[in-house]
Amino acid sequence: MTSLATQLSVRLGAAFAAQGLPEDLGQVQGSDRPDLAPYQCNGALAAARLAKKNPRDIATQIAAQLEGDPLIASTSIAGPGFLNIVPSDAAYSAQASALAADPRCGANTADTPIKLVIDFGGPNVAKPMHVGHLRSSVIGDSLQRMGRFVGHDVTSDIHLGDWGLQMGHLITQLQEEQPDLPYFDVDFNGPWPADPPVGLDDLSRMYPQAAAAAKVDEARMKRSRKATAELQAGRAGYLALLKHFIAVSRAGLETDFNAMGVHFDLWKGESDVNPLIPAMIEDFKARGVTEESQGALIIRVAREADKKEQPPLILVSSEGSALYGTTDLATIVDRNQNIAPDRTLYVVDQRQGQHFEQVFRAADKAGLMAEERLEHIGFGTVNGKDGKPFKTREGGVMRLADLLDMANTAARARMDEAGIGEGLDAAALGDIARKVGLAAIKFADLRNQRLTNYVFDLDRFTAFEGKTGPYLLYAAVRLKSILRKAADQGLKPGPIQPQRAEEKALVVALDGFDAALKSAWAKRAPHILCEHVFELAQSFSRFYAACPILPEKDEAVRSSRLALAELTLRQLETVLGILGLEAPERM
Repeated sequence: MTSLATQLSVRLGAAFAAQGLPEDLGQVQGSDRPDLAPYQCNGALAAARLAKKNPRDIATQIAAQLEGDPLIASTSIAGPGFLNIVPSDAAYSAQASALAADPRCGANTADTPIKLVIDFGGPNVAKPMHVGHLRSSVIGDSLQRMGRFVGHDVTSDIHLGDWGLQMGHLITQLQEEQPDLPYFDVDFNGPWPADPPVGLDDLSRMYPQAAAAAKVDEARMKRSRKATAELQAGRAGYLALLKHFIAVSRAGLETDFNAMGVHFDLWKGESDVNPLIPAMIEDFKARGVTEESQGALIIRVAREADKKEQPPLILVSSEGSALYGTTDLATIVDRNQNIAPDRTLYVVDQRQGQHFEQVFRAADKAGLMAEERLEHIGFGTVNGKDGKPFKTREGGVMRLADLLDMANTAARARMDEAGIGEGLDAAALGDIARKVGLAAIKFADLRNQRLTNYVFDLDRFTAFEGKTGPYLLYAAVRLKSILRKAADQGLKPGPIQPQRAEEKALVVALDGFDAALKSAWAKRAPHILCEHVFELAQSFSRFYAACPILPEKDEAVRSSRLALAELTLRQLETVLGILGLEAPERM
């Protein structure tokens, strides 16, 4: 469907064209001064430069041409030539009715749907998820939800880190602790034990222990590197151990991701593409893509126009190991073969920007995928109040599970303070606290422009006032309560006929969904949708305060307002769903 702003843009575009001016000068947008009018057009200022006329004179001529248009109630001119536009009552009513009839609440789908891969999450095997994984998970999930909602064919991939030096550390640490396991017998080729020799707690302990030992003992580091190289070369016992490590780690990761409401289509890791690497490297060599440098095999990606030094991508280290860039390129090969995406998004910390620039340039140079079809969706860090990356009180990295538990506890405390949930049983209260806590964490992350850092402040995030996730959930729950009471009284929604200023402002807010969605997707910027849904909730709050619904005696007015409330709830829950938030039925 077509928004009011777009309909008005067509009208004003025709008016500018009738003056011999470019039609695109008629672009209409939401007003910077909604107290004067809900929409404005600034085209007269640019037209004045083209026509060498006074912009107010041009605006006056455009306004005169719009007189009598059934879509427009009035126009006025402000400042040097800003054209303020007030739609007619009939336009408000027609647009509200169209929004209410639309299952997508006014949101259009992409003109040209594409096949898309979103690579996010990126946890490492044997390492518990921590606060550093929060943003990739939350932003990546919102983008996969948004991409699907606008009509693209989206495949999400967790891209596990399971093929680097940490695997060598785990193997050598396990060998020290349990040297008699069959995996370390070079002459034994199976069958391997079905049950893993370690649990998740063992892996969480073993990796930092081995990494710390290797830092101070060069011989220990050499053993880990040797084990890594042998694993990547296909040593059977080590591959069998890797499968155990992945299975044990995945069970723990799924628990954390499920707790966040984040799901993946693919659970592939770097190890999955290892079989593709030898043929890929030989192909690169044959086509002159690579060269040798100091014992390593590299792809030079520097360009003459570069303003800063761009180091080459190391394909094979001097010790014979594949590196992250190698597996990233092999992953592109794998996706080309099995998915054939039109575009791939990598939702990874902005500090990895240079790595992805190397990978994308190398992929382009090697003919795997054009650089412009690969996007690094970078983001800033989650910081403590000291401005440094968020830590525990003891100074360690906070586990994600502990962070979520903190949010649940804080949410429950806030609910108790506000008297929310009184009379509900413990299970219901626990479910509400979980949803509120998760909304607090997710919305606090997504509401920020993703490239910026933000300060983690649980007290502020869990508040039921202000621009927070709990505030939005409470708005949805209040709407559900109104609609339940209406149903209990046998009241039904009817034709929407906005009359009060607050009713019309709510229609304008609802009508902004499609523009917000388009902008958020085009810029890969969930914060734009966050802004829209917050403004929608505020607009409903003002409407509800000024326009009684259930107590209203006039049946036509009451049914109109009830329909507006129903539409608002549908759009509110639609946007919350795109952001990965879920509103409870009651609070």
